Amino acid sequence: LAQKLTDAALMELSDPAGNGFAGWKHAVLLYLREHMSAEYEEIIDWAEEMERVRAVLNLQRGEFPAPSTLCKAFKRASMTVWRQLLRRSAELLDQNGHAAIDATYFDRQQASSHYLRRIDRSVKTIQTTFLVDTAEGAILDLHCSTKWPDETKIGPKVALRNAGDLRSLAADKGYDDMSFREELRNAGIRPLIKHRVFAPYDHAHNARIDDELYGQRSQTESVNSSIKRSHGSAVRARDWFRQFREITLIAGVYNVEQA
Repeated sequence: LAQKLTDAALMELSDPAGNGFAGWKHAVLLYLREHMSAEYEEIIDWAEEMERVRAVLNLQRGEFPAPSTLCKAFKRASMTVWRQLLRRSAELLDQNGHAAIDATYFDRQQASSHYLRRIDRSVKTIQTTFLVDTAEGAILDLHCSTKWPDETKIGPKVALRNAGDLRSLAADKGYDDMSFREELRNAGIRPLIKHRVFAPYDHAHNARIDDELYGQRSQTESVNSSIKRSHGSAVRARDWFRQFREITLIAGVYNVEQA
């Protein structure tokens, strides 16, 4: 996946001086680290003993980057790099254009309480909204925030930037907003969003929704549960922007694991 991206896209992972390892090799090791839930030191030691990994990276024992080099590569890479890799990883799975959207939360309390007080961090969780294709559960896109924004504000951002790949979008009542439905229709996407019941006609609106397609919304809940079982419910990075990148990296690893 990393090799398919342009050199320019992955240049951020390489040494700025131009004498380090290729960016895609850093990406492979970072994906492997997340897949194996390892520390930087551990993944370098393990990768050196894996014949297939050495063959793919064209590296011999003793030629792998230092753990600190891999850590710096992750810090250098922007969110754009991880989004591109996430998109590439989703292409490994079959897609039918019928998507679902839902939010989950990741814990930020891996750091010590002293560190949290020192940086005056009060938000303890990150709200993450996943856009999932219901064919095989591929994560197409995501949105992270420490401010817990209204779902009706996040839904359009995530859905419309993927409008070309969507035929329908299923969501629960938290995304109930007429303007959101209109935006989806204008983009050629069929909205499958339950109405909150305030009047008898809301029951009628809900009765008209395709139950089979709407029922596939549970795919997002399955994805959320699977990710937290496999990769944990807390992020390891300390800074909010690195935490966002880590969650995007986890989503990409999840897609690869399902392929």
